[in-house]
Amino acid sequence: MHYDLLAIGAGSGGLSAAERAAEYGKKTAVIEANNNLGGTCVNVGCVPKKVMWFGAHLADAIKDLPAYGFDVSLKSFSWGKLVESRESYIKGINDWYINYLKDSNIDLIQGYARFIDAKTLQVGEQTYTADHIVVSPGGYPIVPDLPGAEYGITSDGFFELTEQPKRAVVVGAGYIAVELAGVLNSLGSEVSMLLRRDHFLGAFDCLLRDTLMEEMSNAGVNLMTQVSVQSVEKQDNGQLKIHCNNGIVLEDVDSLIWAIGRAPNTQNLNLASAGVHHDEQGFIPTDEFQVTNVDQVYAIGDVTNRAPLTPVAIAAGRRLSDRLFNHQPERKLDYENIPTVMFSHPPIGTIGLTEEQARAEHGDAVKIYQTSFTAMYHAIADHPQRTAMKLVCVGADEKVVGCHIIGMGADEMLQGFAVAIKMGATKKDFDNTVAIHPTSSEELVTMR
Repeated sequence: MHYDLLAIGAGSGGLSAAERAAEYGKKTAVIEANNNLGGTCVNVGCVPKKVMWFGAHLADAIKDLPAYGFDVSLKSFSWGKLVESRESYIKGINDWYINYLKDSNIDLIQGYARFIDAKTLQVGEQTYTADHIVVSPGGYPIVPDLPGAEYGITSDGFFELTEQPKRAVVVGAGYIAVELAGVLNSLGSEVSMLLRRDHFLGAFDCLLRDTLMEEMSNAGVNLMTQVSVQSVEKQDNGQLKIHCNNGIVLEDVDSLIWAIGRAPNTQNLNLASAGVHHDEQGFIPTDEFQVTNVDQVYAIGDVTNRAPLTPVAIAAGRRLSDRLFNHQPERKLDYENIPTVMFSHPPIGTIGLTEEQARAEHGDAVKIYQTSFTAMYHAIADHPQRTAMKLVCVGADEKVVGCHIIGMGADEMLQGFAVAIKMGATKKDFDNTVAIHPTSSEELVTMR
């Protein structure tokens, strides 16, 4: 069967490219090996994580209620009930996708795709051809190669837990590690984070990572720096014993979670038959229009190793089909100033250059505005939490090239400021905006 566009992977990128192409009347299909549609984000990423974060957020809120005059007590917490509610919600999304594809005249092909040549894919015993093929299979969590590593679980495995671990160890220093550690800690698990260096979130502005490390430590997370796992063994009682460098041993661990990065799902695609290049890790490089080294073969999302975020894959997929099928030859995704949020405790919102990046690029032309305070909500609570913000500005007109926020509400307040920064706002534009009081976000337009 022949298609105008075939997408490998029914995640954010592939679905978005196929959906937009179908809107233009093109014959499209997505190929997906898993029964559940929506990719990592819907099934073992953004969506279930956010549900767990909401639960953890409520657990934190309960601790603050006495300061607001409420006489309450927490009788119990059911991890199983939270998981049940989460999975019911996700099933609804999966079912919606099935109906949506049918209603949009997008074919769903179940199975694993392999290239026969640059225009032909094989799925099972069937072959399919297309004028345009989008490679968007996503990625998978990495497990280290060390003795006993199989006793741990990954971020995927975290969403398979039916019982809450009493004592959890999270290995990793990125988004996923920080988010899972925060959720588990707020829900009542004893949590240790093992960091190979002195801090986590190495690519983030120092204000964000330093503040978050302080707040997580204050909240009870055991941050163990310059520690790396050497081996893992299973104890007679079923719990784990983790051997680390410097003679450090962690015993009676219920759950060891590997959150050390993700690899692209490209190893079984037979890319060589299509002549598509990839790097040593399996990532597929593209040009600014998402085109690989082979014309009519494109790569979108995590497999490109560029801004591995769901909205990025969606935007790239839609723009690709706009360009291919709607007479927009210059349509492409601008990878500059992409806003992103981390659902940590407290949450982080960030866009643009860090202070370090800005100084490396612009030198003495950089001017920093920053503030740190206790937000009103926490000012009267028994468990105060710090909010911090930074604006990175450049040049005589003080163009805002970076905005970094940590604190309650950071996840919601960044979106509007991201629009302003994307449009080229200056510090004067921020200053000329009337503040909304009393809010934390007003600090971004009143900083001196």
